[in-house]
Amino acid sequence: MDRSYWRTVSLITLWQVAASICYYTIFAATPFFRDEFGLSRFYVGFVVTALTLGYAVWLLPVGALTDRVGERRVLALGLLGLSAGVVLVAGAPTFATLLAAAFVLGSTYSAAMPGTNKAVYDNVAAGRQNFAVGIKQVGVTAGSGISALLVTGLAGVLFWQAGFLIASVFAIVVAVVFYWFYAGASDGGTADYPDFGGLLRNGPYRMLVGSGFFLGAALFSTTGYTVLFVEEEIGTSVAFAGVVLALVQLWGSVGRIITGWLSDALPGDPRVRIGAILIVQALAGALVFLVVPASSTPLEAAVVFSVLGFFVLGNTGVYYSCLATLVATDEMGAATAGGQLSLVAGSLVAPPAFGYLADTVGYRSSWLLLSVVSVAAVGLLLFVIRLESPVAEPAMVE
Repeated sequence: MDRSYWRTVSLITLWQVAASICYYTIFAATPFFRDEFGLSRFYVGFVVTALTLGYAVWLLPVGALTDRVGERRVLALGLLGLSAGVVLVAGAPTFATLLAAAFVLGSTYSAAMPGTNKAVYDNVAAGRQNFAVGIKQVGVTAGSGISALLVTGLAGVLFWQAGFLIASVFAIVVAVVFYWFYAGASDGGTADYPDFGGLLRNGPYRMLVGSGFFLGAALFSTTGYTVLFVEEEIGTSVAFAGVVLALVQLWGSVGRIITGWLSDALPGDPRVRIGAILIVQALAGALVFLVVPASSTPLEAAVVFSVLGFFVLGNTGVYYSCLATLVATDEMGAATAGGQLSLVAGSLVAPPAFGYLADTVGYRSSWLLLSVVSVAAVGLLLFVIRLESPVAEPAMVE
């Protein structure tokens, strides 16, 4: 692989790391929100919902904007917005302002998936794209893992907002570096407004987006409640619970790299082989969710959550690779936004539902809920690989 390939992928991944550090501060800080504002598990879920609602509202407009003006400006401005968002969260004086700040933070993260996916498929040659997406998606889990260690680790040494402030400064530095060095092939384009109607008429794409609702419900509930579950049910410190969340993200990164490589290396029709990988991941995740409540020691929790991270957090790279086999290149920004919107929609309802069940029945029922939604995702994914695609030249080719 040539220097240009690694330069492009490295810049995109660095951007994703910085953006995810900012965005996932919310998930790492759930115990501090609970103490600071006197929240139940149910209301903690609404903080995650406010974050993802902001993300959801702006995904389609930002996806369309990315197709029109290019990813360079959208990604640089998005990272500056994330920097401001984490400062707003850290300075929120009341629960109401915390929800508003979380909404703003989520809104600015909407540049992430449309921009970075478009950057890969516009600038990376066929045959390398799935691996590039897998590496790029490691930025999500790496950033989240760093965020978990940063927020929970510094809270015991300084104050709980310290990690937020460091994340903000880092985001500004990376935004400048990215804007200066990145030169995408599509930067400054004037694409037509995306044909959302055409995307909705694409049957396999519709099924994949539908599965995204359930995959997102499982993913965001897992990251949103790992720290609380490990602290409350296993009886560890917040710092150790933060390490477990970091392990979830680390093994999610491993899963994204391995499945990205398999998506390129395995034989057969791209849509079928990539869809099959995603089905296996969702099924395995459903089984591991049933094991989580049986964890009783810190070591058991660390192992089980690591496996959970490999399958549940490790599937987003394959999800977007599968999406690229269903739509044309000039629709990648909008199509990615639609796919991500579905993931986020699941996260709007699942975390409060998870928290409500944990408060009223117990954590066992909450993890069972996530197992059920993972199985529902599998049912829709079967249609993705069976239905005929109407797109003659998809973004991903052999």
